[in-house]
Amino acid sequence: MIRGMHAMFYSSQAAELRAFLKDKLGFSGTDLGGGWLIFDPPEADLGVHPTDDGEAASGTADISFYCDNIEQTVSELKARGVEFTQEAADHGYGFVTYFKVPGNFKVQLYQPKYKK
Repeated sequence: MIRGMHAMFYSSQAAELRAFLKDKLGFSGTDLGGGWLIFDPPEADLGVHPTDDGEAASGTADISFYCDNIEQTVSELKARGVEFTQEAADHGYGFVTYFKVPGNFKVQLYQPKYKK
């Protein structure tokens, strides 16, 4: 039976993105050698969204991170040099913002309003 999920970034700045995940976001992981790191992110959930809202095209995959207190988390990440693209806003399901990561990615950070 399935016991986990593996997510992947494909990046033109792979070494920088690995350093960002380790140093800025604080993810630990396993060093496979040759610069390859497999990170052990915290708990996860998985959503399936319709494409009729125009937010993303069918066939699109997305990754986001969630937290318990978005204001505190944004403040802590900014202190580590993480650049956010906008202020947190209420999106109904939670409070949402986005930050930049190496390789020209924009990643969502949100504080869910639903119970985890």
